[in-house]
Amino acid sequence: MHAILLAAGVGRRLNQGRPLPKCLLEFGGMTLLERHCRNLLDCGVDNLTVCVGHESEQIADALRSLPGPATLLHYNPLYTLGSSFSLWSARATLACGDDVLVMDADVLYHADILRRLVTSPVRNCYLLDRDFAPGDEPVKLCMAGARIVEFRKRVADGLAYDRIGESVGFFKFDAATALLLARLLDAYVADGRRAEPHEEALRDLALRPELAIGVEDITGLPWLEIDFPEDLIRAEQHVLPLLDGR
Repeated sequence: MHAILLAAGVGRRLNQGRPLPKCLLEFGGMTLLERHCRNLLDCGVDNLTVCVGHESEQIADALRSLPGPATLLHYNPLYTLGSSFSLWSARATLACGDDVLVMDADVLYHADILRRLVTSPVRNCYLLDRDFAPGDEPVKLCMAGARIVEFRKRVADGLAYDRIGESVGFFKFDAATALLLARLLDAYVADGRRAEPHEEALRDLALRPELAIGVEDITGLPWLEIDFPEDLIRAEQHVLPLLDGR
């Protein structure tokens, strides 16, 4: 299994001009990047592709001293645009012929969340947390029965669904679906949509009924996406104490 870690962004809402990439933020004496590498290694993931852009040399230097899967860097020169172009830059990994994980790098999380995703019997799998704060920031995942009917920050009025939660930002695809995602991203770039967030391409996949993309419900397991200065406090005071040695 291969993993793709999206770590190219500037993180303007958090860094406010500081050069440190978000994946190198430390919590409990360990960077987010090191936590990812250790968790992937524990889950038996053999290969890691890291999409870099902002302060890429800092990330490359950090990776040299970290345990983890065999690592390949892909540099996105247009990292100030949307994340779809960063994921497109790793299209060779998406087309490698193996199962692929796609992961946001700016998440502090319990190791069992990744373990649940990797070991899930659902071959094409998104993660769902039903315990979330409503608002414009969370990417919502709406289910009608076993089918995903929406995957966006804003849910249209009148949409019929019986379950809603927040996406953790980690995804698992079998080889065929990962290849389809690579082709979707090719089309995004060809159509001038390189500034789109990668979640839009993931939405395109999720809403295709023939793919039967499913979910793992990880409600109750602690995690936090680090986007704003207040998230640093929440991470230290509320999430970190709940992590089992991670």
